[in-house]
Amino acid sequence: MSEDQSATPQGKPAAEKSGRLLIGNDLRVTRLGFGAMRITGNGVWGEPADRTAAVRVLRRAVELGINLIDTADSYGPGVSEEIIAEALYPYSADLVIATKGGFERPGPNKWVENGRPEHLRSACEGSLRRLRLERIDLYQLHRIDPKVPAEDQLGALKELQTEGKIKHIGLSEVSVRQIQSAQKIVPIVSVQNRYSLADRGSEDVLNYCERGKMAFIPWFPLAAGKLSGADSPVGRLAEQWKTTPAQVALAWLLARSTVMLPIPGTSNVEHLEENIAAADLKFDERNMQKLAQAAHG
Repeated sequence: MSEDQSATPQGKPAAEKSGRLLIGNDLRVTRLGFGAMRITGNGVWGEPADRTAAVRVLRRAVELGINLIDTADSYGPGVSEEIIAEALYPYSADLVIATKGGFERPGPNKWVENGRPEHLRSACEGSLRRLRLERIDLYQLHRIDPKVPAEDQLGALKELQTEGKIKHIGLSEVSVRQIQSAQKIVPIVSVQNRYSLADRGSEDVLNYCERGKMAFIPWFPLAAGKLSGADSPVGRLAEQWKTTPAQVALAWLLARSTVMLPIPGTSNVEHLEENIAAADLKFDERNMQKLAQAAHG
């Protein structure tokens, strides 16, 4: 469920121009969030090159009106959550920290699914400690581990929810069928799948989220430079419109659906401010089609 705030009153934080989205009927967030994977070291491993800069980026994101920070226990591992707490604790009343569990990290750029109930419980409790929270507003199953029955994984999250350690539950990288199966076990309020102007393989999942009024959180929203390169078709349109390719790609996502909640990440304040400025861009249907054609051109 969304609220159109395209005419944001002057003086409000920049992220407000993206509009608002209601997650689980009680978490009201800006439709531009911040993804906190990039505030770790290379390979999403260890400390960032400049921890002070990472703290600065998080604080600036909140200053600019972002009130959803997306992270995971596997980012670092643990490092992203620790820096979030260092930068933002004590948290403002409206700040939503969304985190995830379901991966083990044996090394840089290495990800191993682990959906065993005991691991998910340990992961959630570790996130609570690092984030200095008594309850996580949105806890997402990072992947459904094919080696463990899905009902066991979701059952573990349901138990944590019953115990008051989780408020709402989301899924990541799932099909419509998997969402439907999960909903028979526990309410699902959000889905985080890879999606961008250049990668729309989850179109059916986005449409399902629209019908069910679930937040759709696209990860890899800029396709790691594929869309944002100056020589790309999108880059040429951005130059014509006197904006940046990254802003165009993010603005397209915001225009694509009212349940869309992009979470571009960065370790640089300048890039953060550029990303949030995408909320100022508005596209009509003709330009939406032009962008779609350019992305696949």
